[in-house]
This record gives sequence, structure tokens and C-alpha cells, in this order.
Amino acid sequence: MLTTLLLAALLTTGTPDKTDLKTPYEKGNGNTTATYDETINWYKNFDKAYDEVKMVPYGYTDSGRMLHLVIVSTDKDFDPASVKNKNKRVLLIQNGIHPGEPEGIDATMMLARDYLQDKNKRKQLDNVVLAIIPVYNIGGALNRNSHTRTNQNGPEEYGFRGNSRNLDLNRDYIKTDSRNAKLFHLVFRDWDPDVFMDNHTSNGADYQHVMTLIATQHNKLNPTLAKYLNEKMVPTLYSGMKQDKFPMVPYMNHAGDTPDEGIIGFMESPRYATGYTTLYNTLGFVPETHMLKPFDQRVKATYKLMENMIETVHRDADEIGKLRAKAKQETLQQQNFALNWELDTTKVDKIPFMGYAAKYKTSEVSGTERLYYDRKAPYSKNINYYNTFKPTTTVQKPVAYIIPFAWHEVIDRLKTNKVEMQQLTRDTTITVDTYYITDYKTGQRAYEGHYLHTDVKVEPRTLKRQFLKGDYVVYLNQEANRFLVEVLEPQGVDSYFAWNFFDSILMQKEYFSSYVFEDLAAEYLKQNPKLREQLEERKKKDPEFAKNGRAQLDFVYRNTPHYEFTHNMYPVGRLMQDVKLPL
Repeated sequence: MLTTLLLAALLTTGTPDKTDLKTPYEKGNGNTTATYDETINWYKNFDKAYDEVKMVPYGYTDSGRMLHLVIVSTDKDFDPASVKNKNKRVLLIQNGIHPGEPEGIDATMMLARDYLQDKNKRKQLDNVVLAIIPVYNIGGALNRNSHTRTNQNGPEEYGFRGNSRNLDLNRDYIKTDSRNAKLFHLVFRDWDPDVFMDNHTSNGADYQHVMTLIATQHNKLNPTLAKYLNEKMVPTLYSGMKQDKFPMVPYMNHAGDTPDEGIIGFMESPRYATGYTTLYNTLGFVPETHMLKPFDQRVKATYKLMENMIETVHRDADEIGKLRAKAKQETLQQQNFALNWELDTTKVDKIPFMGYAAKYKTSEVSGTERLYYDRKAPYSKNINYYNTFKPTTTVQKPVAYIIPFAWHEVIDRLKTNKVEMQQLTRDTTITVDTYYITDYKTGQRAYEGHYLHTDVKVEPRTLKRQFLKGDYVVYLNQEANRFLVEVLEPQGVDSYFAWNFFDSILMQKEYFSSYVFEDLAAEYLKQNPKLREQLEERKKKDPEFAKNGRAQLDFVYRNTPHYEFTHNMYPVGRLMQDVKLPL
């Protein structure tokens, strides 16, 4: 269902206008980027000038400013359902998630205009609709400066990485702490893009390439789409960029100190943009221009990559549509899902790389040895590329998850993602698989406003549990099933448990006074001789335990009905068989 703001916007029509559509970047010196207000005003004029353009307000971000979506549709159809019914592909381009990396902001304005003004380019939009987020991190874009991108060569001024709440929005797609992320989910679920591009600038080593690229990690992608991505789409983009004199390499995620030691494919978990979009079988890309190249080169390279992307999506529009439909059906029927991954170092490819010699000299600051790249010593050679990952944790999906009403932070996030849910109409006892959290590690420093849990261990138990009227039943026979598994299985690297939304279960609420429980414990051991045997065995194996009376009482306590069964019990139930529920 479309948002109210979207419906309201669709009722208006643009008025043709001979507005000057030269962009702020084009009016500058090649080393300036448009401000947020300049960008939005330009798109407003673009909307007025072309009936094929619609600028849609989606809602207010953390900055208090409106997030807009600009739709370029040559047949003037701005309804996502209608667009899909016409078998058109949707390319979603996002800019300014890190506003200090702004070339996408400027390049996309020129690109959208040129595709409507150039007859040959315009034909490529016959079966492709462009959906553009002009500036995603508006708060960061408003926080302009000339210093925080220490390693970057221009532009003269730019925005800041953190948003108005100092959140890195490219870590917020799953936890959804920002209003920005909530709005992105609305845009994404409204438009269900076939392809997603999120424009960035890199950090890291120095080398000759202007553009590097992160493509959706193929092992995580549905196999049907992964084959197309690896064998056709990515090679086409690389070939096109080489012809455009911007030869690309994969993102420089070093295996060692320098690229010479090889690079590792980026495993984007669902906290990241393309990690999230993969959950819905969208082909995702993160272009990363090189930070030390002049800004005008970075803008041009970003423009050229988007141009190649549109050409590729236009060429393969029918194929992409069929492959995505097949992938969605396969995901719907999929029973087992991988939650965590590790690099397979036995699988390695060779890729061409144009670098600069890495050398060392004495630091003028510390007097110690320091790394530098010698631009007078360029080279071209093949380097190792490790881009195969294997799952370390796999889980079988249930028929449904049952989520108690009390966990509203989780429920709200599912609603934002348009997950289909039903509620129990009366209290009922249901047999479900239930996890008990047996171990986990927690970061000692805050990470994006949370203390992440990792290495989570669980003990599954089959229990009869009472659920209450109003508790939510979430069946997995829906398009969001992979998303649901990733966020509701506590062992997932970006699960809602990992992001602390269930932390209150980890604290015991009731306990005992030793002098009172002593008599109860003694009586219980008399009535349960097997527990007495277990206690004595533990004392034999653990001398410290044998000396500690309180620890022994606690051992008995945890094996009696007095111990609260909800301690460390993950509250989300897994319904493993389809039974009739009061819904």
C-alpha cells in the first residue's frame, strides 16, 4: 500500500518549464558539490520542467527535513504497482548516505537530466524506471565542513558521515534506529527495486583506479541471481567502464597491509545497504571512487558507472525480471538459511590491478617506519582475490514465529518492513521450539548506539507455552521470509537479539536467601536422588565448587521449580508444525 504522502504527490502533475537545469556542480569549478538545499531545489525545478519526473516526499528524517524520492518514468506512470505490472525494471539510486562522499549527488542530477534530453539515452528508459534518493543522510549533509574527510582530495566543502543523531546510516538498515532507515524501508518495500546502487567514496590504499565496486556477495545471493550477476552483469559493467577509460577493480578490502597481498570480497551483513537489499533478492552495488583522485574524475566515473548500469538493466530487463521472479519463488520455498559466514581461503581468483609500489621510509612525526605509495612507480599485475564464503551457522525456518505483544520495538520494525502478521484472538497454549541463550560475547564499547552480542550459543527446547491474546503470529510463507529468519534467529550476525532488543531476558529477576532455601534444598534432594548424584559428581570434578556452599545451593535452585524458567529464554517461539490457531 502506498504511503499517504506518496498518494498525495501522485495527484499533482508537473508543469512544463524552461528552467535552467544546469547543476550547481556544473556551475562550479569542478571541485564543488551541491548543498542539500541546492540539490532539492534543483530536483524541484527538474520536476517542474518534465512531466516524466515526480518528486515524492516520504517523511521527515532525524534532521527534521523531508526525505524525497525522485521518480523518472518516461510514460509518466509513477505508481510502483502499475510499473511492475508493465514488466518494467526499477533501478533505485541512493546518494549521500555518507555526505562527505558526495559525487553521487552531483553525478545523478546530470545523469537524470541527460537521459531525458538525449533521444538515444531516453530510449533506454522505455523499460527502466529510475527511483532516486537525492540525499539520504540529510542531517550529515547540513553539517558541512572542509576537514573531516582527512584522507580525501576535494571537494572544497562536503557533509559529515554521521546523521543528526551521529548514526552511521550504513550500519542502520536492520536495527533501524533512525527515521531515515524507517523511511528507506518504506521506499524499498513500495518500489521493490530490481537493482540498487548506493554511491560512495573509498578509504584505504593508493592505486591508479578511480572506481572500485562492491557487488552483492554472490554466496549470500540466491543462486539463480548469483549466476547472472557473476557471469553476465558484473562482467558487462567492468567491460563498459574499461571502454570508458575508468577500468574498475573490486573494492580494496586488503588481505594484508597493501593490495599486493591480495584483497577479500566484502561480506555485507544486513546492517549494510546491500546486505539488507539482498534479503529481498535485489541486485545491489556500492560504487567506491578513490578518495585521492580529483573530485571531477570521481564525479565522471560515478556518472559513467550509472550510465553503464542503466544500459545493462535496459538490455537485460526481461531476463532480470524473470530471474528475480524465480529467485523470489525459490526463497519462498527455501527451508534452510545460512546466518553466519566465513571466508574460504582455499578458493582464490586472480584479477588485474593497477597500483603504485608500496614503500617504507622514516616518519617525520614518530621516527618509526611508515608506509607510503610511490606514484612514480606505477605497476600493473594480477593479484589474489578471495571472494568465496561458506556458511558457519545454518537454521531451518519454522512454519511461523510467535512474538509476544510486549516486544513492541521488534514488532514496530517488522511493521516498517511491511511484514504480514496476525494476532491471537484469545489466550492459548501452543507447543513451540524455544531457544535458551547459553552463551554470548558482548562488545565493551558502544557501536552505533548498541553493545553488540556475538558468538551467540543457544539450546533449543520443545515447550508448551502460553501465549496471550494480541500476541503476533508471523507465518513464513511470505516474501519477507529471509528477512524474518535473519532478524528473529538469535544467532544471526545482525539479529534483533544481537542488537540488544531482547536484553532484558538476560537478567534474573527472582532469587533466594540461603538460610531459607537450605531446608528446601535438602528436602528436594531427598525427593530427587538423581539430582543429588549430579551434585556430588560436580563436587568431585570441581574442587572450587565443592568449597562453595552458595554455588552448590544455586546448582540445586536452578534444578527446582523455584528457578524462573524465563531467565535466558528467548521469547520468540518457533512453530514447527502447521496447527490451527485462534487468529
